[in-house]
Amino acid sequence: MKKENIWLIVSIVLFIGLVASMFTGGFGIKISGSGDSPVEVADKAVKFINDYGLGGGATASVVPGSSEYLKSDLYKFGLNIGGQEYTSYVSRDGKLLFPSVIDMGEMSKSSPEATAENESVEIPQTEKPEVRLFVMAYCPYGNQAEAAMIPAANLLKDKADISLNSVIYSDYATNMGGEAKDWCLDEEQKYCSMHGINELNEDIRELCVAKYEPEKLWDFVGKINDETTTQDVETKWEDIAKEMKIDVNKIKDCQKNEAESLLDEQVALNEEYGISGSPTLLINGVRYQGDRTAEAYKTAICQAFTEMPEECKTTLDEGTVAAQGTCN
Repeated sequence: MKKENIWLIVSIVLFIGLVASMFTGGFGIKISGSGDSPVEVADKAVKFINDYGLGGGATASVVPGSSEYLKSDLYKFGLNIGGQEYTSYVSRDGKLLFPSVIDMGEMSKSSPEATAENESVEIPQTEKPEVRLFVMAYCPYGNQAEAAMIPAANLLKDKADISLNSVIYSDYATNMGGEAKDWCLDEEQKYCSMHGINELNEDIRELCVAKYEPEKLWDFVGKINDETTTQDVETKWEDIAKEMKIDVNKIKDCQKNEAESLLDEQVALNEEYGISGSPTLLINGVRYQGDRTAEAYKTAICQAFTEMPEECKTTLDEGTVAAQGTCN
């Protein structure tokens, strides 16, 4: 059965269930106030789908590592049905299950009026533009932005000040109903990351590489993105670093002894610029609103020079325009 047909059937069944739930008090997932984690909630939602939503021998399963809380009383999780992956949502109180959602905020940002408004923001020119890309190490949209930035950063590294920065949350474990150790560096939850402690650890390592071996940063980030996940990065990053002749012991020492000072700098930048989502790109302090391609990034940075360097004449691969989503 085609991917579209499978999910159409599931959507219809779940819609009928949704209507029924209005009269019966929900799907019976019963998670409100229970402190269940996103993973537990996703497992319960999938059990409901398998019990009531699918037929013909098809079964659903949770895509590993896909469950997260969206700060809007929704849990998001990946769903695998017959080898095809979908994104689904369940309300935090366990009463409503959604095959998909439409982010009206993102839709409004892409309207002609919003696009015109975004394009009208003028980036000031400086002799050496300051470029800051804020990401979470395992946000898929952030990874797309990093992939686009790598060739632009390597091209303009001697001409512009291009830095990789981290999006850091506080009190995230409390918001998720989980334990601090799963999301945060500290029990006080000053330094947390949306996709868990392994993401935060990778954020710290990349900050360390940026400090001690900056010429290797962007290629290191590219390899981490291509070859690791939050589940296996702790066992793979050292081999990647050694392959790139990065001093592993230096990075480990930095991660152990400088993590809080590096994260304090990131928290201060997050607050200064009002950063909450990954990716966010600032050029000379102004938010970039264009396409996420290497050529688009290069062009925007080059336009921020008072005098464009010769490198700006180089055309970079346009590639595929990445989805304009955000982890926040």
